[in-house]
Amino acid sequence: MKAKHYIILSLLLIFVGFVYFRFYWVFAEGTKAGILNTFQKKGYIFKTYEGKIIQSGFKVNVQSNEFEFSVLSESVAKTLLENSGKDVELHYKSYFGALPWRGMQKFIVDSVYEVRGTNGETILSPKSK
Repeated sequence: MKAKHYIILSLLLIFVGFVYFRFYWVFAEGTKAGILNTFQKKGYIFKTYEGKIIQSGFKVNVQSNEFEFSVLSESVAKTLLENSGKDVELHYKSYFGALPWRGMQKFIVDSVYEVRGTNGETILSPKSK
């Protein structure tokens, strides 16, 4: 009987560890810059903010110049909604898997560093650390 409990407990711990590393452990953090192409709130059950920026440079077969992301914060979403079509620099966290209530993408944008207008003027200045 004890062996059965240890096996069940071991399988449960392995499952919990898998879920944590797959969906909650931050794999990478970084910044991306480009022109904010689309930004919208969408979803059937969980309404999440989803966006796409087009990065400068040439598109090659191996890597796309589009960066698709999700946003959790209402303040970040408001900033992006107001600045569609402008050049933005975003900070993101990357996970191995997406959760429906967190967004449809593996990349979650948590802050906007800078927004520049079409003529290069700074609309939102980067925050000093």
